[in-house]
Amino acid sequence: MKIPVLVINFKSYMESIGKRAIEISKIAEKVSEDTGITIVVAPTFVDIVKVKENVSIPVFAQHADPINPGAFTGRVNIENLKDWGIDGIIINHSEYQLKISEIDFLIKMARSKNMETITCTNNIDVTKAIAELAPEYIAIEPPELIGGEISVSRARPEVIENSVKMVENINKNIRVLCGAGVKNSEDVKRAMELGSKGILVASGVVKAKNTEAAIRDLVKGMGE
Repeated sequence: MKIPVLVINFKSYMESIGKRAIEISKIAEKVSEDTGITIVVAPTFVDIVKVKENVSIPVFAQHADPINPGAFTGRVNIENLKDWGIDGIIINHSEYQLKISEIDFLIKMARSKNMETITCTNNIDVTKAIAELAPEYIAIEPPELIGGEISVSRARPEVIENSVKMVENINKNIRVLCGAGVKNSEDVKRAMELGSKGILVASGVVKAKNTEAAIRDLVKGMGE
């Protein structure tokens, strides 16, 4: 994907499921076409195929289970996502954390299927461990700031700056994204100044009163 990138995690909010998932995705697609900024949407498993059928922008899964196809009731494997044309996967979000061996499995499996991965981390030590596994993207999200009113780029700028430097020392091909509490263009601009190559957001977009205005404000901070 071309950077910078805005990743919108729909989570399971009432405001972002069902028909609304398609509506938000189409709005994101329109803004992406207007601005040239890469925008990724990550709907629920229930909505993901329908969303993929309705938009041309990248569609990521919010999670995948570290399994091969087989007798695994209620779980979702990467092959299934690939079959439906899903572009990538968010791994190890703070709301769905995994073991390092599971993260390694998913990154390698996704790479074998030409799918990109965004692996979430919550501190410098975890970021270092994940960087060794070489995902395409690492998203820094201190859990105490997720869903809050203060962005990580303002509350803990050193986390972004130090993470970017460390990741570059390990693997210059990994792009670092910033998440947690990001709400407006100023938060985004600050994150980009600290070395972030994009933003991972959720409630700041999907729960906004005006979805399009919220997305446009965020990409403004990327220098659209």
